[in-house]
Amino acid sequence: MESRLRNLRRVVSRAVRSVKSANSAAAQLRLSRNGLTRLRKPSSSVAVIDIGSNSVRLVVYEAMTRNLSPIFNEKTLCGLGREVQTTGLLAPDAVDKALAALKRFRALCKVMKVGKVHAIATAACRDATNGAAFIAKAERICGSPIEILSGAREAKLSALGVISGVYQPDGVVGDLGGGSLELVDVRGNRTRAGVTLPLGGLALQDISQKSLKKAERLVKEKLLDLPQLKAGKGRTFYAVGGTWRALARIHIIQSGYPLHVMHGYTIPAADALDFARRLRRLAAANMLADIETVADARRPLLAYAALVLEYIIRVGQPKDVVFSTYGVREGLLFEMLSEREQKQDGLLAAARTLNQLRSRSPAHAEELIEWTDRFMRAAKLRETPDERRLRHAACLLSDIGWRAHPDYRGEQTMSVITNGNFSAISHEGRAFLALAVFYRYAGLSAENESPEVVRALLPPAMVERARLLGAAFRVGHLISAAQPGVLPATHFRTRNQKLTLVLDDRIADLAADRVTNRFKQLTRLIGQGRAAKKR
Repeated sequence: MESRLRNLRRVVSRAVRSVKSANSAAAQLRLSRNGLTRLRKPSSSVAVIDIGSNSVRLVVYEAMTRNLSPIFNEKTLCGLGREVQTTGLLAPDAVDKALAALKRFRALCKVMKVGKVHAIATAACRDATNGAAFIAKAERICGSPIEILSGAREAKLSALGVISGVYQPDGVVGDLGGGSLELVDVRGNRTRAGVTLPLGGLALQDISQKSLKKAERLVKEKLLDLPQLKAGKGRTFYAVGGTWRALARIHIIQSGYPLHVMHGYTIPAADALDFARRLRRLAAANMLADIETVADARRPLLAYAALVLEYIIRVGQPKDVVFSTYGVREGLLFEMLSEREQKQDGLLAAARTLNQLRSRSPAHAEELIEWTDRFMRAAKLRETPDERRLRHAACLLSDIGWRAHPDYRGEQTMSVITNGNFSAISHEGRAFLALAVFYRYAGLSAENESPEVVRALLPPAMVERARLLGAAFRVGHLISAAQPGVLPATHFRTRNQKLTLVLDDRIADLAADRVTNRFKQLTRLIGQGRAAKKR
């Protein structure tokens, strides 16, 4: 009887497993016209369609996170706002071009299986009398509602974009589009009420009938006593918008600047003023038409962008001009994040993502942060909050190059970091991170010295701090083989001005001459001690 019951249980158990397996398979498959296709999980990607006065753009981001990673970016220069100031209408040919672009963008989103699409429209669509009719057609094509941004909301989103992409910003954000200029004050994560002005490149070109003299009179009238500009005296002016980025690209090439990264590119205000005036003179002499680094449709707007920038600097008297690739689109997504996510450090979020994707053991990099914290305290090395966050970011990036050939790990990792799609970091900060990780891989000998073009971005003291951090990484990674659980079993001891690295008994066999020699090299850089030993 018991034997029959056991057999019956086995039969029932097999039947239950078969049903579960069948249900699971059915859940993974669905019937389509082309046969059986596997169900996909909802995509985490998010896209923004930005219908601007000059360009219509689609940007697809990998996921809605504090660290936005664009996986696709395409624009079409349609010129929707080129006649709005004088006719009150969106030009018919521009409308046709924009709608064609939107059809392609909708198809691209389907091909890329984008999870969520957000669409916005700016000055041209809100000012034109036929803007509502165009938006109605655009919404039918996009399959989603399109938010027509008011001037105040556009200014706020521009400011939020800068807040998301710049570490602790302090100054005035200026977003120059084709139809308008938005100005708004930012300080940390706080913004003030902004102002919108009809000073976009296309708007100025239209209302002035392509006369720079008439355009100058209008710019002077609108900006001369503007409180939002005067509040930025001695602070930073954050330049947002495609035409200002085109100006920055020209400046980078003409000045021979070694890092061709637009975001965070900084020019002293006096130099930016001279550059803007020089561009205006070239425009008056019709010498801007052959600038190959700028799209054909954008070149006629360079002079107007330079004119607006010139008066912003003259009236506002900022300390420097920082170009930001983060603007309305990024601000829109930043606004949707939770308060906790918004407070995350954008640089550390990006570094953690790379650590998760590329390091042998992401947990080890987190332990390296705490280990270097203890080292800095034991060595009595002072650092500012910004220097500390850069050190933490360097720890997270310290093993991302391990898959490269050993002879080129330093060089290749330096390129990844200096040219990486990071936010919340200056060009100086990029160079520091790149050097610290370069020294971790290449060593500190003279024949392995880092490229001068990167070191030139840093003051000598920061180069030495990068060498010191690279030397610390060489010790930490050698002891642990980049595996977690080892570094917490070490500690630093200072006695008689000598710094000692002590290994707990359970990892005592990891001590070796190579570890001692690297630790001696590290302590020589700080002038303290030379011992590494077992407990």
